[in-house]
Amino acid sequence: MRVFERAVGWPGWCGAAGAVTLLVLSAPTSAAGSPPAATPPKPGTPVCRVQDDRLNEISGMVATDAGFVVVNDSADEEPRRRIFFLDADCAVVRTVRYPSRPRDTEDLAIGADGTVWVADIGDNDRSRQTVAVWKLPKGADRPVLYRMTYPDGPHDAEALLITGDGRPVIVTKQGGAAGLYSPSTSLRAQATVPLTRVGEVRLPATTTSNPFSFVGRGLVTGGATAPDGRRVVLRTYADAFEFDVTGGDVVAALTTGAPRVIPLPDEPQGESITYSRDGRFLLTVSETADQPPGTKPTILRYPVAAPPSPTPRQSVSAPAAHATNQPNQRRDNVTELRSLVAAVGALGLGLLVVGLVGMTWLRGKRR
Repeated sequence: MRVFERAVGWPGWCGAAGAVTLLVLSAPTSAAGSPPAATPPKPGTPVCRVQDDRLNEISGMVATDAGFVVVNDSADEEPRRRIFFLDADCAVVRTVRYPSRPRDTEDLAIGADGTVWVADIGDNDRSRQTVAVWKLPKGADRPVLYRMTYPDGPHDAEALLITGDGRPVIVTKQGGAAGLYSPSTSLRAQATVPLTRVGEVRLPATTTSNPFSFVGRGLVTGGATAPDGRRVVLRTYADAFEFDVTGGDVVAALTTGAPRVIPLPDEPQGESITYSRDGRFLLTVSETADQPPGTKPTILRYPVAAPPSPTPRQSVSAPAAHATNQPNQRRDNVTELRSLVAAVGALGLGLLVVGLVGMTWLRGKRR
């Protein structure tokens, strides 16, 4: 897996950095005149350590009532190409083989019915004609393959989300504006379904420490949907970004919502994220293939605040309407500003014309 890909010079980075600079300059200062030191983000709390040697490239994880499910990323060795079921202590208790060789499994998701979705969507070289998801129904012995194709050429992707109506949403990895793609029709086994670009998500800039510096803060490496369906989270190598979801509309949440930022500082190569079954924590785990010998993947836990429950007088759809109206309001404000500038410009031009006519008239009178 290539961390740096085409990240250098992604659109919008300089502007984001400028915004951060302004915030620093406007920060309150201490009596000595220097800004107060920022509290460093807290690392995650260890939950358990994975001891199985086959699991050193964990790229996707979901939590279950009995423990966890994980997959490796593009493992070259056949024993690593499995869907691994772990207990609450991170011990492997079951494995499921693929009926054919996967290409590059990068994320996991779990549906409300217990179906495990394996996102076979990695494409470091951007050369794949199709990507795929594998669906493993609860209790099944073999996953089923569903192929898809992008409408605008290959993309590298490492994050998969599931909408309220059970549709997958692929989030591409590139920094700046990550593309959102979803199947245009129902998935069909032994068929290739076209994907549709349904939007893009722009994550706010952060300064969280991570092994890949500013590049690591912009690349989307994983995603998850909360068990209650009311939140989704995307992660980079540095942070998690949590969005509120209304009515199961994941795309609207990502394209119009403002995320809460949860720092994930200094994880070795963090590509996996999921929610605990009660939704109170985010769980992460890093790849360890390139770490010092003997390093084992450790599942970490970060607390998150649950969204407030709707009151009896508050419609469940109200937050979505509010979220949708926010960008509309911003667009209205921009339109009003442009109109004001245009009006001022027209007035200035009119005064200039009047002045020129007046000067010409005066010159004529002097003659």
